[in-house]
Amino acid sequence: MNPTGFADQTAPDSLPKGWTWAALAEIARINPALDVRITDDARQVSFVPMAAVDEGFGGVQRPQVRDFGQVKKGYTPFQMDDVIMAKITPCMENGKGGVIRGKPGEVFFGSTEFHVLRARTGVLPAWIGSFLAQERIRRAARLGMQGSAGQLRVPQEFLERLHLPLPPSAEQQRIADRIDELFTDLAAGVAALKRVRRNLSRYRAAVLHSAVTGRLTEAWRKQHGPPEEPGSKLLERILVERRRQWEKRTLAKYEAKGKEPPKNWRDRYPEPAPPKPSADGSPLPPLPEGWCWASMDQLFSTVRNGTAIVPRADQGIPILRISAVRPLRVDLEDVRHLTETEAQRADAWVEGGDLFFTRYNGSTRLCGVCGRVVECDFPLVHPDKLIKCRVVDGLVNGEFVEIAANSGHSRATIESRLRTTAGQVGVSGTDVKNTPIPMPPLDEQSTIVEAVNEKLSQIDALEAEVERGLARASRLRQAILKAAFEGKLVPQDPTDEPASVLLRRISKEATTQAASGYRDNGAVRRKRAQPIRPVAKARQVARALNARCAERKRRR
Repeated sequence: MNPTGFADQTAPDSLPKGWTWAALAEIARINPALDVRITDDARQVSFVPMAAVDEGFGGVQRPQVRDFGQVKKGYTPFQMDDVIMAKITPCMENGKGGVIRGKPGEVFFGSTEFHVLRARTGVLPAWIGSFLAQERIRRAARLGMQGSAGQLRVPQEFLERLHLPLPPSAEQQRIADRIDELFTDLAAGVAALKRVRRNLSRYRAAVLHSAVTGRLTEAWRKQHGPPEEPGSKLLERILVERRRQWEKRTLAKYEAKGKEPPKNWRDRYPEPAPPKPSADGSPLPPLPEGWCWASMDQLFSTVRNGTAIVPRADQGIPILRISAVRPLRVDLEDVRHLTETEAQRADAWVEGGDLFFTRYNGSTRLCGVCGRVVECDFPLVHPDKLIKCRVVDGLVNGEFVEIAANSGHSRATIESRLRTTAGQVGVSGTDVKNTPIPMPPLDEQSTIVEAVNEKLSQIDALEAEVERGLARASRLRQAILKAAFEGKLVPQDPTDEPASVLLRRISKEATTQAASGYRDNGAVRRKRAQPIRPVAKARQVARALNARCAERKRRR
């Protein structure tokens, strides 16, 4: 089979008997006008925005209803059995398109970012739709896109140059029926996998919620009895150690500058704020015996933003992207680069154990989430859109803080403090510091972390298996389409009318239509107007010409 769909690479003998190669423009009208006339602006029509079209050539699922007068100008018209295909990136690459299903006479208008193909008599719309649903065709279309970055579009010329194998009409129907049968079975399997994925996502959230509310370690507490050091006593030790570490860092700064600290330097210690009730005044949720509420500020020895230097270097010192931080994860390979001089000036180095909160994001779901760096054995910088926090060494389990920050009341508090500015959702370091966090005894924190890691590793393994299943389903879908266009999906019937005869009939029909004076102009189909010049007008023009000629002779 022609690997690209273009005629210059076609091997005539590569098709089954009775098939032929055809230009897409021969068997379908590309971006035609409607075949119906509408004169009533109040008539209701179906409106199809890009969001109403499913990916993977799944067709229109959620059309709207509008009056014809609202959409007759500035939108793309199409009708039942037309094939639509998104032409703009990334919708085209995602396969937004499909065959329009509806009632006879139903009229559709939609985004201007659709190409429309109307199959000619004897060609099944599903045959054209299945051809365009192939990933190899979308890859070829991607290479032929025109325009600027972010506004790339597939030109109509790409479709006009595209060629595809054409079987007899009867075989097109047999193949389409077989594809529907196989795709129905495949869709059922995909739907089951997606249900499993959703259930795993819910289970993950349930594990995290039970970890920070004490339900996960309820049996552990019963087995071990009351803690030797409850959370409230642990918090007292944390606050003492937090101050000691601040004093140590402060003295080191004065020593590095060769200065003696002032007499009142200890009075400058920033006392961390205790946990506060919810914004609506409601008290903090109850906790298990031996736990207490703390503020993140009490548990963090340092909180700081990163560098505002914009990374433009192709190589050098890596700097994290904001997308590197996701709940319970920091991807150290998701980076851009600074020059070595810029990195030294930034002084925003990443170390193992650092906790990062996303300070800005386009999504509420991903703003203020927390990820922890397990270890970092190479120079790495973080940007100002990430808030870096370090827990008080030795007394706070950073992994537990990471879990608590992404779930339960702590996560809900952060979400309640998100603000939107210029389309970006943001949270401040102060908001993070003032967020309440549950504080179990230290040994229970370790038990929680161990239990969560075990359960999440099981969930990760199951999710990976689900994703492999979905990938296999996608490959199988493409394999079915490939077999269909190679004539291997159903047996050929030698009694079928050859596709070459069909193609000649289509050509003759197109010629007859063209000779009748009809044209496709992107609006309602109208008959071509014939130029008419009244006799009086012709005489008037002739008299004017004669007068100008006489004037020229007179001047000579």
